[in-house]
Amino acid sequence: MEHCDKIVKEINELLNVSLTPEHNGLQVEGKKEINKIVFGVSANMALFQAAKQQGADMVMTHHGLIWNNPENITGVFGKRVAFLIKNDINLVSYHLPLDRHPKLGNNAQLAALMGLKNLKPFGNYHGIDIGFTGEVKPAKDMEHFCALLNGECVFCGKDKIHKVAVVSGGAHDMLEQAIAAGADLFVTGSRDEYVLAQCREAGINFIAMGHYNSETFGIKALMRYINRHYKVKTEFIDIPNPF
Repeated sequence: MEHCDKIVKEINELLNVSLTPEHNGLQVEGKKEINKIVFGVSANMALFQAAKQQGADMVMTHHGLIWNNPENITGVFGKRVAFLIKNDINLVSYHLPLDRHPKLGNNAQLAALMGLKNLKPFGNYHGIDIGFTGEVKPAKDMEHFCALLNGECVFCGKDKIHKVAVVSGGAHDMLEQAIAAGADLFVTGSRDEYVLAQCREAGINFIAMGHYNSETFGIKALMRYINRHYKVKTEFIDIPNPF
């Protein structure tokens, strides 16, 4: 058993939440004594209901309920908040801090999965680099990364990949940054209509893993960290989402 305040304070410090201009950390307060934490990508009713069934005292997510400005506690948002309060479940969320962390973050985890070397910060978002570029040594075929990441693949560049840029989630609008960085492949979660033409004209490959699928890595890494350092039970609950 651990105290909620201790967990939140220490994870806030670990992820350097003060460096990002969002509301991260404790979003909805529940019971203070924590025996079990359920982890998931996004804060939604399906996850909350599953967490209750599994006896969770805390839900920890990448996408929270509160971003920058307070909302009226009405509609879908209000029902989610009410469910958590009624069941005395804490909601703790880490968005950009869990994208950019150099070890536990979505992008660091994806870079490790792809075996990237010599990582450098990449992907400027509101003045903060949240992703990485890295080298592939020895170079690998584009087909290797398509099979590894299981995403939508756009083949418009080199057959052999030497340099990859990666930013998880809804970052297709950083494609121009990947081109400027000299990447042979840009890996992200989302895509839009203009991506294909831009890849063709710039001669760059592109993989869209799906926003959700590209952001399971950080929250799972955080779960493993908490499982090692705290006396609580942990469980990741998958709420499948193709988008």
